[in-house]
Amino acid sequence: MEELQPNKHYMHWTVIALLDFVTIISFENIFYPFQNQGLSVVISWIFLLFTYVIPYELISSQMSLTFDNQDGGLASWVRRSSNDTLGYVTSWMYWVQSIPYIVDVSNSVIVSFSWMILGDNTLGQKMSPFWFGLLTFGLILIFILLENAIKNSLEILSLIGGGAMFIMSALFVLLAGYALTQGAHIATQPFNWHSFMPNFSLKYFSTTGLLIFAMSGAELAAPYVVRMRDPKHEFPKAMWLLAIMTAFLTIFGTLALAVFFNGNQVPHDFKMNGPYYAFSLLGQQLGLGNILMYIFTVVQTIFMMAQLAVLLDATSRVFAGDVADNFMPKWVTRKNKNGRPVNSYLMTTGLSLFLLLLTGTLPDINTIYNWLLNINGIVSPYKTCWVFFAFIAVRWQDKKFHSDYVFIKNKTGALLIGGWCLLFTFVCATLGFIPQEVKFGTWAFTHQLILNFITVFVLFGLGLVMPWLRKRELRKEKDSDVA
Repeated sequence: MEELQPNKHYMHWTVIALLDFVTIISFENIFYPFQNQGLSVVISWIFLLFTYVIPYELISSQMSLTFDNQDGGLASWVRRSSNDTLGYVTSWMYWVQSIPYIVDVSNSVIVSFSWMILGDNTLGQKMSPFWFGLLTFGLILIFILLENAIKNSLEILSLIGGGAMFIMSALFVLLAGYALTQGAHIATQPFNWHSFMPNFSLKYFSTTGLLIFAMSGAELAAPYVVRMRDPKHEFPKAMWLLAIMTAFLTIFGTLALAVFFNGNQVPHDFKMNGPYYAFSLLGQQLGLGNILMYIFTVVQTIFMMAQLAVLLDATSRVFAGDVADNFMPKWVTRKNKNGRPVNSYLMTTGLSLFLLLLTGTLPDINTIYNWLLNINGIVSPYKTCWVFFAFIAVRWQDKKFHSDYVFIKNKTGALLIGGWCLLFTFVCATLGFIPQEVKFGTWAFTHQLILNFITVFVLFGLGLVMPWLRKRELRKEKDSDVA
């Protein structure tokens, strides 16, 4: 264990839990599962909490403490526990799975501005999908330029906005409970045990990937291990607090939604506009008009803009480590005089434009918003599979690796839990290819299914091209040296 340094600034475990929480899940993450599964999603959240979320976060604790001197996070876990090639594959998937999320966050920024300016849900009537895509692309470009002008200040803004978002989410739950005591009626009926029972259909399982997407990301806290006073005891505490906060928002947040929305028949644009509807209805119920909705809109705008800035910066720096040297062309990792990986920004921009061109084939803004969410429900869980792969590899080689914290000391039990999490995540990600908001057999279903395969093939497949380009680059360098 590292000796304490008197002058070193240590991060408290509660701060790390909050930093991880605001990066992983926000208020809007409970809306699309509620639309997909209705009131039964409460049982899904509870089931996942005990069989998936808690093991996932404690597995992340062990892995973070096993590789506490590595800066590459998840990619380092896979690389050290297997080989360099799989480490590169992980780093590529980790980077590229964030591209749909970047576009999704950009969309959310535009939607939040529309509510701030218009005060209603008429964006889809006033703006064509073409202009929506153009604005999204313009926003991404603006923030990439800002990355070079403003150093790290937006990360602080992200923490402020994220903290405010958690407060607003908790406030919604508490005020929904208060509204019930003041005579409000539960909109979802019947509100009984039968309504909470899941319908284990293909649609149910194909939408579970979005729940994993909403709750995954505990490994993001790994780099903060070295900044803790007592990582062995404090990091697992941070993960437990993270699990508790996630449980509060997902379970009680969903119950609060059931007060204002009929889970059996939610608005068709619920995923895009649901959070604004929720605070509008809450304000009306409490006699406050749209004040709460406008406060939420401001918080949402700040949070999403700051998150976009941090995402763009973090994703473009993934290949700065030594793993990339063997697999990525030098032009990708080259930095400017300010230490910014400008060509990585160009790749991010190019792939964002690719996604936006695909969304241009969809009929309206609401469909675009929903489709991008569903893409995140595919690519994000595939990335999460590597967390459990690395854990299995480490536990399989128990004698080779040491950690101050061990999740499940029994090797067989640990491998079974890791195997379950890996299999469950992979199956849910694969079932996520099935389009959600359209009927099977229609052209719209076939169209979105084709888009899903094209998107995943291009995003993940491009990672296989980079090592080939690197080999050509090395061959040219060798030939020039000989000449």
